[in-house]
Amino acid sequence: MTHQGQAADYYSNQSMAGAGAPYQQQQQGYQQYPPPPAHLQQGYQQQQQYPPPQQPYQPQEPKYTQQPPTYGANFVPPQDDKQSFQETFKIQKPKFNDLWAGLLLIATFCGFVAVSGLTLHRYSKHVSFNGGGIYGGSNNFSLDTNTIILFAFVLCVGFAVSWAYFLAARAFTKQFVWITGILNCALAVGTAVYYLYRRLWGAGIVFAIFAVFAIICFISWIPRIPFAVVMLQKTMDIARMKRVHVFLVSLVGGLLSVIFAGWFSVTLVAIYVSYMPSNPGSNPNPACSEGGCSSGKVIGLVVFVTFAGYWISEWIKNTMYTTIAGVYGSWYFCAGKPGGIPSGATSGALRRATTYSFGSISFGSLIVALINMLRQACSIAQQQEASEGNLVGSIMFCILGCLIGCLDWLVEFINRYAFSHIALYGKPYIAAAKDTWKMMKDRGVDALVNDCLVGPVLTMGSVFVAYLCALLAYLYLDYTHPAYNNDRTFTPVIMAFSFLIGLQVCQIFMTPIGAGVDTVFVAMAWDPQVAITDHPDFWDRLVHVYPHIQQVIHV
Repeated sequence: MTHQGQAADYYSNQSMAGAGAPYQQQQQGYQQYPPPPAHLQQGYQQQQQYPPPQQPYQPQEPKYTQQPPTYGANFVPPQDDKQSFQETFKIQKPKFNDLWAGLLLIATFCGFVAVSGLTLHRYSKHVSFNGGGIYGGSNNFSLDTNTIILFAFVLCVGFAVSWAYFLAARAFTKQFVWITGILNCALAVGTAVYYLYRRLWGAGIVFAIFAVFAIICFISWIPRIPFAVVMLQKTMDIARMKRVHVFLVSLVGGLLSVIFAGWFSVTLVAIYVSYMPSNPGSNPNPACSEGGCSSGKVIGLVVFVTFAGYWISEWIKNTMYTTIAGVYGSWYFCAGKPGGIPSGATSGALRRATTYSFGSISFGSLIVALINMLRQACSIAQQQEASEGNLVGSIMFCILGCLIGCLDWLVEFINRYAFSHIALYGKPYIAAAKDTWKMMKDRGVDALVNDCLVGPVLTMGSVFVAYLCALLAYLYLDYTHPAYNNDRTFTPVIMAFSFLIGLQVCQIFMTPIGAGVDTVFVAMAWDPQVAITDHPDFWDRLVHVYPHIQQVIHV
């Protein structure tokens, strides 16, 4: 036994020996106790010198190694209702960030305009050859007017269903998550059954795998639905407030996306008509009499306009996102202050997104466009293999597409929160992504984000619209039997582009909702105390359905 332990036992035994004596005897006995041996005294004295036991652990506020210049550094709380967005969220050193990406996007757009103008001019010279409607064309080797009408139907369906889906989120917010999950699972199962019934074994098996995956995901989401519902309801409540124009931004952005998608669709058809050489035994292509026709040129132009289409539509979506992020950030930081939400918050955020942050938004959109190009190529290849009955090849391309989809999800995840940062503080894209991600990790909000289903639900809804558009394209081609598609060569390509159109249109419509939820998360990472002091009702609802939030963001 150590000296310390022996000394403690010695004093303990001596005390217990007088425990039954009267109080005075104990007092006297205590005075008469002989001192312990010297070696025990030394051990006891050493024990007394030990530091006191540590206090119970108290969680500390995380200390940033590099505090970004965000809330509190250039934020001026509004003192009256006349203070503008620019005055509330000041940029310390205004400048055009990531200018190279903005200039490259402008050059790409100009290239798209040039290709579209040239091909549409060639197409207009031979309209009679391509038919004036669904039937009657002499073109039996490439896309024609029949395809343009198909894309017009796809656009109408995409616009109508996307707008109805957005209105459903507004009217049935509490049931919205359940509606989306059930519809997506039902459509995936129905599509798989239909393809198997038509003996398209490759496509049927692939869509059956998608259906099983969708059902498993939805079942795993059920415990987290109450938290997602609270976030979604608050987002829609803010959208109905004064000085907030979320519904208008969604409608205008959706219309712009439909107009651009229509322009893209006509240009795509015109490329095939203008430069595709006719097959042996087919009617000669009159456009080739002017020269310049080749399959290589068609492939090159289709790749360019597809890339341009992705990049431009992503820029439209992300500009909407950044604008709405500025509005929701204004609500979070300013709604509880005397002046309330700054005047002209929507127009001020839009002005910043299209000037100082134009290059940064273009940069983030470029990364997504490149990834989507690869995923589009995998989708076309997978459907081509499925139509030919090559099951192994179809599954391999499906797996590759899923891997690319995971990469796309990661980039989109980072982009969303980086654009929220850019909206309020006008930082370059890379710096905003690093600072925002670090703050969310330090605060623990990344765990909060992972438990929220609003983003996946909106993505699932967009995929639902895309499925409808792709299925419409298949049924249209199967019913009209255009001459150029007798052997179904163009079916995978047209279905893939229909899927793309439906997906992009719905994503743009739903961008304001996702932007609102994401910005609230980022704002809580910047200053969680604002949620408690300025928005107590919202905070209490979050704590009720998600008690862990009090530990997650360390307040």
